[in-house]
Amino acid sequence: MKRKRVVIGVAVLLFLGVVTYFYWILPVWGMPFNKQRHGNPPLTPSWALECWLWEDDVNTSNYVDELLEGYRHHDIPVRTILIDSPWSMRYNDFQIDTSLYKEPHKWFNKLQDNDYRVVLWMTSMVNSYGKDTKIRDSEDWYNQAMGNGFLVNSASPNKWWKGRGGFIDYTSKDAMDWWRGMQQRVFDLGIDGWKLDGTATLFWSKLGPIPFFYKSTSKGLMSTRTYMDHYYRDEYLHGLTQNPEFITLSRSIDRGFHPEGFSPIDASPVNWVGDQEHKWVTDEMITESQGEKVDIALDGIQGFESAIESILKSADMGYNIVGSDIAGFSGKTIPPRLYIRWAQFSTFCGLFMNGGHGERRLWKRSREELHVIRKFSWLHTELVPYMYHYVVTAHRGGRRLQTPLEEGKYHYMFGDDFLVAPVYMDSKKRSVSLPKGQWRYFFADRELLAGGVVLDREYPMDEFPVFVKEGAIVPLSVKRSYTGLGDANSDGFTTILIYPKDKNSFVYYHTDGAGETNISYEMTGDGCKLSMLGSKIPHILRVHSNTSPKGIYLDGEILEKDKFWDYDGHNQKIIIKNSAKYGEGRYTIKF
Repeated sequence: MKRKRVVIGVAVLLFLGVVTYFYWILPVWGMPFNKQRHGNPPLTPSWALECWLWEDDVNTSNYVDELLEGYRHHDIPVRTILIDSPWSMRYNDFQIDTSLYKEPHKWFNKLQDNDYRVVLWMTSMVNSYGKDTKIRDSEDWYNQAMGNGFLVNSASPNKWWKGRGGFIDYTSKDAMDWWRGMQQRVFDLGIDGWKLDGTATLFWSKLGPIPFFYKSTSKGLMSTRTYMDHYYRDEYLHGLTQNPEFITLSRSIDRGFHPEGFSPIDASPVNWVGDQEHKWVTDEMITESQGEKVDIALDGIQGFESAIESILKSADMGYNIVGSDIAGFSGKTIPPRLYIRWAQFSTFCGLFMNGGHGERRLWKRSREELHVIRKFSWLHTELVPYMYHYVVTAHRGGRRLQTPLEEGKYHYMFGDDFLVAPVYMDSKKRSVSLPKGQWRYFFADRELLAGGVVLDREYPMDEFPVFVKEGAIVPLSVKRSYTGLGDANSDGFTTILIYPKDKNSFVYYHTDGAGETNISYEMTGDGCKLSMLGSKIPHILRVHSNTSPKGIYLDGEILEKDKFWDYDGHNQKIIIKNSAKYGEGRYTIKF
């Protein structure tokens, strides 16, 4: 009898498992037949690695202008401006609402003339009703689109967070001609990307009261997961036909909603991890037991710690350029220390995106926030050449930018050379597990630290737990003095930070795609041999050394001290400056 009950129990579980798989897992997640969805990450253009800015409280061209002018005046770098909803007359007709964004042709041209990149928010919906657009009732427009076969079949409009509407049918040529024709209105303004918000995950219908995760397209039934892939991949590929440096900003991992990843990795030049609140951690996280964390996805509540978790999960899956809304997307006022720590963490992510609700005019916040966030904004900008190396290697199937580590809570490698241990709670104290090897604290790098130990330290608000590996070669783009890695005279040169140990090499892929330079060194008995082979570049070498060299040679010719090189005893750096006037590019440093 007992055996019979066991057999029945196993059969019931097996039946429920099969039903769950075919009802939910396969159409919504595509698992386990999911790996073929993902290819290597695209070649993200270098501009998208620089600092982003956006706001979601006012949403007008006048306010964007005020933000950009304030950031320029206070010398805070911004390369990309993200314009979120609402900006169109309806969702999604791609027609600029000129009551919000006045004289769009003139305004967008001005942004381009000032070297800004522009990314616009969009979804796959054609609305019959919109909550916050100028034209709210657009039922006739919706009915016409549905009648023409441009939308996926639906008995009634689907509800979503901006109203009600239907899904554009990516399988219909006529639908795509209509859709792309409307999009051309803003492509002609010279936009550089889309923020693809998450409506595709709502692609499902009902059989009576029961959700059914398929809809009928012009090519037949399509699952939620397949429609999501069309949305993310088709919009990215079409954008590239309009602009070879076009990008899309899409979700990678957002808590537990789509463990297989929202967008396909090969259609993910830039990712973010959804919406967080202006909180360190949620109440649920704080009160959890010592066991495994409870999944709070269904509650829709998350803070800074959730963003860190989702970014590291994204990196572990193979996404490459990932970030979050600095200080969180929504909530009440932004706590100053949270804003600072989130910006510091984002410095060591591929995406540095300062935006969302809340006061983003840093000059109207505390003096400490202004100074520290400016410093780390510039540090992130300086790291672009280093990050771009991992854009190329990831695209070729190699190393990604971020690699989560098993040892140490939320520890990860940023590239091959930086250990990052984010401060994820409102405390200056942080326990850091240094991997084996030799390390230097990046913000005070005179001391050599042995790895394989746990460091318990306090980190002041203008510093962050980041350690650089002894032996590292780090190319930088330095234009200011805020970080101590150069100054305005460094502009136009590639600064190369080197911590020599034994021998090492690093391929510097030029961020303009014009070439590559192989940087290598080897320690010898009486010095260091250093080479800059390949495409010639103006460069400043900052080579860590406890002592001043006796002489430095380039291609066999001695370099005059003070004219071509100097030694900074306080920071223990040999500094060599060369405006690309060299032959082979072989240095010899003798001690």
